[in-house]
Amino acid sequence: MTTEELKNLNADKVVDARGTSCPGPLLAAKKGIGELDSGQIMEILSTDVGTKRDIPKWANKKGHEYLGDYEDAGFFRVFMKKK
Repeated sequence: MTTEELKNLNADKVVDARGTSCPGPLLAAKKGIGELDSGQIMEILSTDVGTKRDIPKWANKKGHEYLGDYEDAGFFRVFMKKK
């Protein structure tokens, strides 16, 4: 998805992991995804640059769909869809 498309997404769940370092954001995402139904979208907020690498790898491994990410005012917004 393009950055503009991501900015217009309405996430069903927002996980705020800003201020935590690896593996904090990934652990928060793992917990958050369990609260979603299939097809719902989760947004992960993170200040850890590794999140941009870790979330897509984990999503792919678990069969979820990584939608993309972008930087916003000193943190990252990472999006994925639960399968």
